[in-house]
Amino acid sequence: MEFFATNFAPFMFAGLIMFLLLGFPVAFSLGACGLFFGVIGIEMGIFPSSVLAWLPQRLIGIMANDTLLAVPFFTLMGLILERSGMAEDLLDTVGQVFGPMRGGLALAVIFVGALLAATTGVVAASVISMGLISLPIMLRYGYDRRLTSGVIAASGTLAQIIPPSLVLILMADQLGRSVGDMYKGAFIPGFILMGMYVGYVMLLAVFKPHQVPALPPEARTYREADGSGGYTSLGVLAGLSATVSIFLARHMEDVHSWWQGQPVTFVATDEKVVVAMCGGTAVALAIALLNKGFKLGLLSRLAERVTFVLIPPLLLIFLVLGTIFLGIATPTEGGAMGAMGALIMGWSRKRLDMKLLKQALASTTKLSSFVMFILIGATTFSLVFQAADGPIWVEHLLTNLPGGQVGFLIAVNVMVFFLAFFLDYFELSFIVVPLLAPVADKLGIDLIWFGVLLAVNMQTSFMHPPFGFALFFLRSVAPDKPYVDRITRKRMEPVTTMQIYRGAIPFLVIQLTMVGLLIAFPQLVTGALDKKVEYNMESLGDQMRESLGSPSDGESYGEEPFGASEEPAEAPGADAPPASGEPAGSEAPADDPMKAMQDALEKPAN
Repeated sequence: MEFFATNFAPFMFAGLIMFLLLGFPVAFSLGACGLFFGVIGIEMGIFPSSVLAWLPQRLIGIMANDTLLAVPFFTLMGLILERSGMAEDLLDTVGQVFGPMRGGLALAVIFVGALLAATTGVVAASVISMGLISLPIMLRYGYDRRLTSGVIAASGTLAQIIPPSLVLILMADQLGRSVGDMYKGAFIPGFILMGMYVGYVMLLAVFKPHQVPALPPEARTYREADGSGGYTSLGVLAGLSATVSIFLARHMEDVHSWWQGQPVTFVATDEKVVVAMCGGTAVALAIALLNKGFKLGLLSRLAERVTFVLIPPLLLIFLVLGTIFLGIATPTEGGAMGAMGALIMGWSRKRLDMKLLKQALASTTKLSSFVMFILIGATTFSLVFQAADGPIWVEHLLTNLPGGQVGFLIAVNVMVFFLAFFLDYFELSFIVVPLLAPVADKLGIDLIWFGVLLAVNMQTSFMHPPFGFALFFLRSVAPDKPYVDRITRKRMEPVTTMQIYRGAIPFLVIQLTMVGLLIAFPQLVTGALDKKVEYNMESLGDQMRESLGSPSDGESYGEEPFGASEEPAEAPGADAPPASGEPAGSEAPADDPMKAMQDALEKPAN
């Protein structure tokens, strides 16, 4: 029994693994394991019975957590946009833009996947939407089945890392960091990962063009009266929008200085990107509205279609992320604005009815309840685990790894990679991250960087054959029997499960490469964060003492020097009348102490 009591924490962790292997739901496994070992620990005298008395207060704290309110808001926003036909319109329009080039449809899927990630934040919605819409089109025009499956599944998983991702909200809550900082840190890595997907497709277009054919001319629907595609007009509009965006990005400090009324010398990169792109897209939308309202005929059909389909969701993204990055709104408030904006967009497109709203609200309630139950179970488990000094056991286990920070990061990422075969990001966030965060903090690892690194690694949980959830989602909508295409009337072969698995492997390798890049270059995350202002406390103390007047030798503040008489000596000029508006016997200080303290606080350390 003494051996069991000494190693109570390892036995408790092993017990959790046994509960999970028995097939119980994760939330109930966590709660049951915590209560079971809690009772055993109390009976054996390992910790006091008051441990379980703290549980109700912990659960009330979960309900009072404002950060978690962002989860249902962003979920509702994504479901409204996805079910109001936005994904279908985006895929159709972007597919027409990139269709004439080899790999164009695959590039369209990647770009739309990034847009859906920035609006829905839900992997299942993105994968299923693109699977239903783009999979038949890509198969119809001769795309390789493995590439088609892999690019759809991988693009859907971008919702894991591109803000406003749900996993980043949960990660910030578990790490005790700001959701806004987590979004800023993940912004650049998310789009770098999207760029790596694009690079892979373009390499295939060069070296294996038969796998990614161009869209045939008869499939290009947006043509002008003279038979042209209308790309010149679209290029001019895109160039003008890009010029405005670049101008804003280069003069963002001047814009902030004008807005705040004081010089601003530094603006975070993510903030520059969001605000600059918001300005550029707003200019493009204004031109398109003026062209349509006054029938100027400046834009082609393709340019108008791209503008009116692409700009509204982009503006919604910039509204949500921009207000969060600028500090105008909290993530919860940004999510609420996003949900309201999605409702307005659905209503304006005349695709929002009571049936769709009820479906979206029901799905949001289910997902939010799922998250809440897992969090309650994880809280129960972690309460007992902490009482048994489990974090100390984990700390000793991980801090003794060879290699210091790098050895810890490699070991942790390998462990998370293999755990992702069996657990999704919800369970990993609530079970594994709370155990790793204190150790990472003690080793001096920036927790924002650590959280983004784990989020990218957890993204692989959706792509692991044979357990990846994105692969299951795609399997549920991919044809499993021969069918007749409704356009070409040709007999099409089904997409096999092995083709889906083989198509996921290249993109899984790309995701792991991104993990390695983040370990090698932390500035990809930390460079997007606001610079911390540090103050020189010694200099601050000197300025305060100078402003208050330094005491002479043998004196201290608030005390009289030794040997001083009780009656103060009459100062020269004591008979002179006081200055106007100044009480008798008072003397105006040369410097205002409060003003000096304020100046010292506003002066950062060198």
